[in-house]
Amino acid sequence: MQHVDLSHTDPDLPEHLVLILHGSRGDLSKRMVLASLYLLHRRGLLPRTWQIIGTGQVDDGDDAFRAEVRDAFEEHTDQPLDAFDEFAQHLSYAYQVEKDSPWSRADDVAAAVADGALVVHYLAIPPTAFAPATEALAAQGLLDGARVVYEKPFGTSPETFAELDDLVHEHLDESQVFRIDHFLAKEGTQNLHVLRFANELFKSVWNREHVLEVQVDVPETLDVAQRASFYDATGAALDMLVTHLFQVASEVALETPDTLEVDELVAAREEVFRHFRELDPEDDVVLGQFDGYTAIDGVADDSQTDTYVAARLWIDTDRWRGVPFVLRTGKRLARGAQRVTLIIRSPESGPLGGVGIDSVSVSIAGDGRIEISTTVKRPGPELVLAQGTAVLDFDDVAVGEALPPYASAVHDVLVGDRRAFTTSATLHEAWRAFAPLLGERRPTPVPYAPGSMGPAEADRLVSDAGWCVTAPDDAAGTGENS
Repeated sequence: MQHVDLSHTDPDLPEHLVLILHGSRGDLSKRMVLASLYLLHRRGLLPRTWQIIGTGQVDDGDDAFRAEVRDAFEEHTDQPLDAFDEFAQHLSYAYQVEKDSPWSRADDVAAAVADGALVVHYLAIPPTAFAPATEALAAQGLLDGARVVYEKPFGTSPETFAELDDLVHEHLDESQVFRIDHFLAKEGTQNLHVLRFANELFKSVWNREHVLEVQVDVPETLDVAQRASFYDATGAALDMLVTHLFQVASEVALETPDTLEVDELVAAREEVFRHFRELDPEDDVVLGQFDGYTAIDGVADDSQTDTYVAARLWIDTDRWRGVPFVLRTGKRLARGAQRVTLIIRSPESGPLGGVGIDSVSVSIAGDGRIEISTTVKRPGPELVLAQGTAVLDFDDVAVGEALPPYASAVHDVLVGDRRAFTTSATLHEAWRAFAPLLGERRPTPVPYAPGSMGPAEADRLVSDAGWCVTAPDDAAGTGENS
């Protein structure tokens, strides 16, 4: 049996916690949020005393909720359930908070706050419910001193973002707001900082003098049939480009902060976003839709929703001016990956010419991996050049056990670390840069075959190096955004 660490040794954790999980009966709550809390429980990474109050639109009591959570864990998680009975003792359930009706657990939460507990509201609810939920929590007096976690997307346009942002700031200080983008919590994404700032080899070439192009590539093999109604109202660009891919691009493009403390890192990220050029839909964006998409139940026959997007983003800082950041994602592609690649310029002079594309590639899937491709001498008596690749898997690094992105993000909320969360300022700039894709200039999606790597039209967005993530011969791969 795997050891369950209940030592609670993290000095940054609060002593007492009340986490109120709004929308606790939904798929996101059970598969991601509650599973993450269970993992933190098993690792000894929760406070000394804690309770989780789930809320929802039915009111069938604690036992039904606990049984439903266990069923979900058995179906969706590979974690041992040896500690579930103890975990379940900390779970309870209540009807959802409403603006005009007293909430049944308000007195219990007030008593916990009086005893020094940290209150966290986790809004695992549809984005359209963020505003009414925030107003309801404010009306019930449940926001004073609390932290509030908002899932993505935080708005669906510049206008809806601004409306929601204004409402949130009526009731909360920015320091209380945690907007999750779990790509920022990935081990691989965070290793971008270490790779660059702790290694002079990479730090010295991390600029437009040495980098020809940056690719942020997240192709997926997954279908959308299981959530067709949601997806048809959203699409790839809204679901992934203005959120995950923009955020990862900003991590690559950061100016060097003096430290990686929260305030300095957040300020550096916000400054990069201010230099995002607005997307040019005609020249720099290709949208696609896989063949057969409109035949899926829940999708309109004439749907123009994009299931694929490739975009060339320009970041007009002195470090990156003129270097294209090419971002790509799509459904039902031949291969799944989550990779950031810096394509290195070939030497302009010297006795030897290269034979391939030199690059530094960081996989941000799972525990992460670094690949360095460069020109080397082929073994043998003659000077013959070849392309070689060196690989370092982060899970090979001695001593360390990574947390999955959601668990890492939840833990950061508990300790108050906002480094891996988006801010009002970054999202304002993200929506500004993305806005041209929401108007009349939006390209019509072009068809592509399922099992391909998307429309051929997107090939014009990358350099002669081509896409670094290509389909394997057997078209295998996964596309989980984990």
